[in-house]
Amino acid sequence: MDIPETTVHSFIVKLWLEEAGDETGKTVWRGYVTHVPDGERRYLKRLNDLIDFIGRYLEDMGVQHQRVSWFRRLLKR
Repeated sequence: MDIPETTVHSFIVKLWLEEAGDETGKTVWRGYVTHVPDGERRYLKRLNDLIDFIGRYLEDMGVQHQRVSWFRRLLKR
């Protein structure tokens, strides 16, 4: 079964830990997500940035808001 490329979205997600840069010694998650078909990249400072980026593509595809909300809840776990 071939799926038309116009309805397929691929993403590359890269995450790493960085030291916070202060005296607390804490580490924070950093990363970026790239939408493969068009090369758009968003740098991430928090998980919600990833959810917002991918969710926008789902909404553009016509995915109902209720299903996008499910995706957001899934990633927050």
